[in-house]
Order: sequence, then structure tokens, then C-alpha cells
Amino acid sequence: MGFGWGIVGFGWVAQDHMAPALAATGHRLVAVTDPDPGARGRAAALGARTYADADALAADPAVEAIYVATPNHLHAEAVAAAARAGKPVLCEKPMAATLAAAEEMSRQVRRAGILYGTAFDQRHHPAHRALREAVMAGRIGRPTAIRILYACWVGPDWAETGRENWRIDPGKAGGGALIDLAPHGLDLVDFLVGEPLVEIRALLQQRVHGYPADDGGVLIGRTDSGILASLHVAYNCPERLPRRRLEIQGAAGLLTAIDTMGQDSGGRVDLQDADGRVASLNIRDAEISPFRAQAERFAEAVRGGDRSAFSLERDLHTMRLLDLAYRDAARSPNVSAAVAAGP
Repeated sequence: MGFGWGIVGFGWVAQDHMAPALAATGHRLVAVTDPDPGARGRAAALGARTYADADALAADPAVEAIYVATPNHLHAEAVAAAARAGKPVLCEKPMAATLAAAEEMSRQVRRAGILYGTAFDQRHHPAHRALREAVMAGRIGRPTAIRILYACWVGPDWAETGRENWRIDPGKAGGGALIDLAPHGLDLVDFLVGEPLVEIRALLQQRVHGYPADDGGVLIGRTDSGILASLHVAYNCPERLPRRRLEIQGAAGLLTAIDTMGQDSGGRVDLQDADGRVASLNIRDAEISPFRAQAERFAEAVRGGDRSAFSLERDLHTMRLLDLAYRDAARSPNVSAAVAAGP
């Protein structure tokens, strides 16, 4: 029988991406908890049992792992329920709405001795795995810089049917565009070049939308060996404009990925050498979604396989970078105190 999952928070990410991914892997959606009756009804239609809360779900013996997809400020509560039940947990990014909550989550995970992973699905994207392999094989020489554009449009009226737009509420999200979109880029730097950022600076904006969260931000950072990174994230970019681009510059070439950042498979990766010649990279398993690949690898890790894709310490480091970024942005006189408060 397939691997059994419980889901805490059955919103659009869980319904549109995680549930189909589990079905594609042959895994089973065993149980769901969500305060919305409509969401519970949709889960039941998929054959899942529905529970009143995360503790009841975690107690179900058929649940082998728990996926948390609640609003950010509720992550800690759901992870704590998994820890109490001794169940492995894959939690959506960011770890939590605040660094303090993430640190408390880590203490509970360590005490319980369970496998924990933040759902950085982008490190499982087939195109990004091809990028990493090319970097590690030396195809662009010594890496010098990473540039990421990851943007979308999240207006004040955007919301899932019947749900509030919590992503623009700093108290529930922990911030705005930066805390939502930048974690993927920060994690990808580590994944693509094999070392995390150790320094970070940030500027935020409230440029287009009138809500109290940041609707755009730019981060710059440096790894310990000196690789530079720049990330532009935004909630104020129209969907039809080019808005998803990733570049890795090296001393002997440039890797460019177009339309790979996101929940779906696809996109294109090109390699340009120092003489200007351009060739497209072959992407193995290009049709597999990052959500499917992530679910497969987490189940393998739970069952004793390779755990290198999941690291509590690495995820905590990413949360600390986010905290540093918001604190750095708070020094700017052009950003409101509410926006700059961050995690």
C-alpha cells in the first residue's frame, strides 16, 4: 500500500498541488483537518477522513507523515501536534511567522526525535536539480553570483474562495512578499552552490498595494566563500509579465532558468559558455512536479532513505536570514514600522 499522509490545512496549495502530487506518487491522502467545512467536504470526496484538530489527525494510526499547509502563524501549533504524536512532519515555508516560533518548533522536534522538513519544493524541481548538477560538474567554472526574480500579483482583494487573504496580514504571515517568496530563493542558493548565505541586506517597498505588508523587496547576500546573491521578490508584478528567472554566473559561463520558479514542472534551462555559445540543458524527469518529487523524497526519508534534502538546522538558518533581512530593512526611513517588523 502507498504511504499514508495527513494534511493540516486544506487550502489551495494542499488541494491544487499536494493532493494531486500524492495521487501521482501512489501515496494515500488518509486524513485532513481544516476549519472550513467546504475544505473538509472536498477532502472527504477524495476519500480522506476528516478531523476536528491536528492532535486527532496525528493520532490516526494510518497517518505516517503530516503535511502542514496552514497560515504561517499556525505552523507551530500543527508541528507541535505532530511532535506529540511522534509523527514526521513536512511544513510549508516559512517555518513560522516569527523566528521565536520557529525556534520553539525546533526544540519540540528535537525532543520528539522526529524527521522535520520545511517544504522547499523548489529544491526538488527537476530543472533546479539540473542546474545544481551543472554547477557541481564545473560547467560554468567557479560560481560568482546568483540572481533570482520571483514575482507575482497579490492584490488586496486576492483570496481563496471563502477565505481571508492572510498573506498580506503581517501578524499572520510574518510579513508580506519577502517572507512568502524569498525563503525559496534563500534555500535555493544553498542547494544550487552547496553553501548558504552568511550575510544579508534588504530593502522593502509598499509601492502598489495599500495593505500593511511589503509588496516587494530586494535582498543581497554573500556566502562564506564569496558568492554573491541578489533576490527580487514581489506581489506587485502583473502575471503576464516575465517574472520568474534564475541565473547562476560563473567564471566560465552562465546558467539561465526561465519559468522554473513555481509549483509546476516545466521551464527552460540554458547554458552559455565564455565564448557566447548557448545550449539547452537536458532536464531528467522534466514532467514531474516539484511537489510530487518532494513527497516521494520525504516518504523515502521517513522509511530510512536519504535525508539530505531535509534539515532542521538548515531551515532554521533560513529563518534567521529572513529575520536579519527584515531587521536590516527596518533601518530604512521609507518603510512603515508595520512592514519592517517582519518575523
